[in-house]
Amino acid sequence: MLVAVAAVRHRSMLAEGFRQLRTASWPWLLAAAGATCLTWVAAAVTRQGAVVQPLPKGRLLATQLAAASANHLLPTGLGAGAVNLRFMSVCGVPLARSSAALALYLLAECVGRLGLLAALLIAFPDALRLGTLLPAGPALPLLLGAAGLLAVAGAVPVLVRPLRRRVSSFVRDALGEARSVHARPARALALWGGSLAFPALQAAGLAAVGQALSLPVPAAHMALAYLAATVAVALVPTPGGLGSVEAALIVALIAVGGPAAVATAVVLAYRIITVWVPLVPGALTLGALVRLKVI
Repeated sequence: MLVAVAAVRHRSMLAEGFRQLRTASWPWLLAAAGATCLTWVAAAVTRQGAVVQPLPKGRLLATQLAAASANHLLPTGLGAGAVNLRFMSVCGVPLARSSAALALYLLAECVGRLGLLAALLIAFPDALRLGTLLPAGPALPLLLGAAGLLAVAGAVPVLVRPLRRRVSSFVRDALGEARSVHARPARALALWGGSLAFPALQAAGLAAVGQALSLPVPAAHMALAYLAATVAVALVPTPGGLGSVEAALIVALIAVGGPAAVATAVVLAYRIITVWVPLVPGALTLGALVRLKVI
């Protein structure tokens, strides 16, 4: 409902963005689609790097396509996490180790994304006008309230003894799994290489769409805008980032110098390629994997 209200309020800008799509260059759009497909390969490599036990490569790759579709049904990546936990369980990985592998994957992905963002901010310190992205007015109390809720959620396991024991046991398992993974150079390379490749490929897809629509912004600045926007909306619990990612990307592309109408068209095309086109194939793959008891 909130996304619908926002779309109605900005309908003229959205309409102009859809009109701009007719001018897109198809080779660049195909390049963006190719980068999107490679993100599933990067996710599969990272997930294999997060667990010592070898996983069947073909089924692991298919699971990432299915997980991307499931991600649009549950908030904040819970769909992909559930699919991959089930897949590792079917492959014989104990629940404690598969949960630790999932936590390690999420940590590596976060470090990779923040690392790339920091590198681009250092390389292009004047590209992103952060003042346009910082919240003002009513948004600031909401963010402070969210921070307070996160602090309370973090304090509960510390103060409640049964939860504290469970959390301590999980942390021990996670640290043990991390040590085992990093004792194998091939696994560590897969974990950290894939975690850097995943956001880099996503940013490259957005840059390709920007080139397709002649957005007058350098490709590196578009990548910086993408990483800044996705980091900013990481805690917004919408399924598949629906609404929040679009809004943040448009604002970020405008912040690096893009015209509003073209930036809107770029984000619409990018989300169509990365979210809506793979949604049906991903859902069919998810159904087939459940039927074949792969997950």
